[in-house]
Amino acid sequence: MKVALITGAASGIGQALAVAYAQAGVAVACGYFPGDPHDPQSTAHAVEQAGGECLMHAVDVTRAEQVEAFANAAMERFGRIDYAVANAGLLRASPLTEMSDAQWHQMLDVDLSGVMRTFRAAARHMPDGGAMVAVSSIAGGVYGWENHTHYSAAKAGVPGLCRAIAMELAPRNIRCNAVIPGLIETPQSLDAVNSLGPDGLREAAKGIPLGRVGRPQEIAALIRYLTSEDASYITGQSIIADGGLTVRWPG
Repeated sequence: MKVALITGAASGIGQALAVAYAQAGVAVACGYFPGDPHDPQSTAHAVEQAGGECLMHAVDVTRAEQVEAFANAAMERFGRIDYAVANAGLLRASPLTEMSDAQWHQMLDVDLSGVMRTFRAAARHMPDGGAMVAVSSIAGGVYGWENHTHYSAAKAGVPGLCRAIAMELAPRNIRCNAVIPGLIETPQSLDAVNSLGPDGLREAAKGIPLGRVGRPQEIAALIRYLTSEDASYITGQSIIADGGLTVRWPG
């Protein structure tokens, strides 16, 4: 049985991915931030309902020792880690002129350095032939986003990190890719203070060629594909899933 390590699994894309893996017969070690308002047991219940095995483990991806403990817990429970998905993310709005160094460093510590820590810990246990996927964002990965300089910078760094890891781990046949989601309806994007909120998402959907924002399950399906044998010759890539937003003709 294959085993997937997922951070940010209490809700949104991470939760949808845990269920998708369970449906495919992959056991999941699900990391969640203790301060997250979402109940991590909802993920555990959803995985069990899908017929899968699940380990829920509290982890702060800014703390190296906690990330290492998460990987060790997965090994203790399942004996292996075949896939690693760095999905944990922080989103906060702040104008550049009001942004403190602490805000800048916190964002990069979670959204970029957290990816590195997750993959570093997983790589120490992963057998040859494994796969890694990091979740970037259309904000930074493609576009800029006003009042989100720190977020955009962190998300822009994720594809570069994945390209370098892909080259370093290629001799072990471990693949590493980034996914760049467009506008996806998640608890994060529904936050009207730090993101678009429900009204903003509805308005933004008018500019998406497919006429709607995406669902977490659609990004989860892409991630699951990239870690599967069907994607065995894909590494170092950044795949955009945005309903056509970035290729539409302006106007």
